[in-house]
Amino acid sequence: MSLILLVRYSVTEQLPLPARTAVGVVQAALKVKRPAAQQLIHSGCVTCSGRIILQSHIRLQVGDCVEIQYAPQPVRAAKIDSGAGQRFEIVYDDDSLIVVNKPAGLLTVPTPKRESNTLQGQLRKWLARQQPGAQAFCVHRLDRLVSGLLVFAKSFEMADQIRAQFEKRKPERQYTAIVSGHLDSPSGSIRSYLSTDQQLTRVSSLDPSAGELAITHYTTTERWKDVSLLQVRLETGRRNQIRVHLADLGHPILGDPRYRPEQAEHVLWPYKRIALHAETLSILHPVTGELLRLAAPWPQEFRDLRKQLGHRRV
Repeated sequence: MSLILLVRYSVTEQLPLPARTAVGVVQAALKVKRPAAQQLIHSGCVTCSGRIILQSHIRLQVGDCVEIQYAPQPVRAAKIDSGAGQRFEIVYDDDSLIVVNKPAGLLTVPTPKRESNTLQGQLRKWLARQQPGAQAFCVHRLDRLVSGLLVFAKSFEMADQIRAQFEKRKPERQYTAIVSGHLDSPSGSIRSYLSTDQQLTRVSSLDPSAGELAITHYTTTERWKDVSLLQVRLETGRRNQIRVHLADLGHPILGDPRYRPEQAEHVLWPYKRIALHAETLSILHPVTGELLRLAAPWPQEFRDLRKQLGHRRV
């Protein structure tokens, strides 16, 4: 899980007058081509003064501040099904926020690659039918091939409050991961600094000047013949953090197409997804201050693998 990149861009006189449309401003802010900018606008990822912009031709004025929810994707992402027809499960819903269980294979938010089918898009369509006037602002994300809990705020104000919790590392986030092999230590912590290379692959280093601090805690709960079941807790929430850290230990997550992909292959894991699931999440409600403890059950693939390997415990 990692925070959505929220890009803020102020319209200035330096931007040529013909470019002061919604699509022109998004292009200038993100340095993307027109079709990619249009896709982000039509998917509801662009706002101005708290209002969602859905038309590319809307003209903006000098001084307007535009906010864009944007999630860069690796340029060599694995080819998988589009996710069309996949449905999300609502875990919690009130006037301020909604929490859903994302299926693997579905993007959290649109990207400049013109992905039309996203969880955010599906959720906004559902809200338009079921709760007219309600909006959905994503405050963090899961990788496309990962399943589990995601929080969406129903207003800009709520989104900012929940994002602030993540930035301060307040939410408790626990994942279930199935990894290759057996870890030397049954539990431990991994601390490194993550940066991004030209292919948007995350690179881990022990040099504090090399990137963002990333801290992951893990505990082995079951060991089978050649794989292990882990509970993983995030202290920070960097993109691909769990995947990179477990691969650093020499035990990549099954099905991972990017980090030690050959070692991540397993005969009993033929699925086009990563064996990583955001199982529990605890956050403070932004209005009431109540501690919300939420959980998403294991996907069927996890249960099937455990059933097949459970008798081979070591």
